[in-house]
Amino acid sequence: MQKRVSILNGAFDALTTTETVDRIFRAINAGERGWLCTVNVATLVMMRNNVELQCFVDGALFVVADGQPLVWCAPIFGGHLPERVAGIDLIDTLCARAEIEGKAVYLLGATTPIVRRAVLGLRRRYPKLRVDGADGYFTESAADNRAKQIRESGAELLFVGMGSPLQEAFIKNHWNDLGVGIAIGVGGSLDVIAGERFRAPPWVRAIGLEWLVRAAQEPRRLMPRYLSAHPKFCLLIANAAMNRLKRRWIIN
Repeated sequence: MQKRVSILNGAFDALTTTETVDRIFRAINAGERGWLCTVNVATLVMMRNNVELQCFVDGALFVVADGQPLVWCAPIFGGHLPERVAGIDLIDTLCARAEIEGKAVYLLGATTPIVRRAVLGLRRRYPKLRVDGADGYFTESAADNRAKQIRESGAELLFVGMGSPLQEAFIKNHWNDLGVGIAIGVGGSLDVIAGERFRAPPWVRAIGLEWLVRAAQEPRRLMPRYLSAHPKFCLLIANAAMNRLKRRWIIN
């Protein structure tokens, strides 16, 4: 088992996107089951006050850093993360691999028109990709039935785009009924694949400001979350850095 890099209350696998995909398919082919968490700054801060979310991340088969600031801050905690592993990049590379290996995927979340457009977008890129099911948002009373449909589909990979912490709660609460090999919460990635939202240019991602582009497109939903989480994260990191310097000073 690869050693994880601890950052505040999160423990991350030091993997690239390519390595993550390799590990996922290795697990599926070996008959392992579990979920993968893509944790960003907002999620990491949210975990501090959400016990269920923290437990979900702690119980993940894989945890990757979906935030450039986390990659930058890893050395403060004595670790190294090779790169940011974004949920939307994982969907793309996983579907490319799934097409080659004949594995089926299932898309869950967003509105019904958006998830249908997402399926069309994926099939344009990967014509031989098996999409064994796609469903939009659903009521809590329909959750058990959705889990049953996913199991009956026979899909090996499940992408859940319902936003955090709803997507994590669905995966955790219905895990024994889903039947998939790997489940991944992908947030608003289905909106981007469907063309409903646009992604930040590569240079914006490289300087860690993709969250700002996302918030500008959904200000009422995302701006309050980010404006709350990011200052808290900066304070936590500053405190951790000071404590590390104090320990070094005392030792020396």
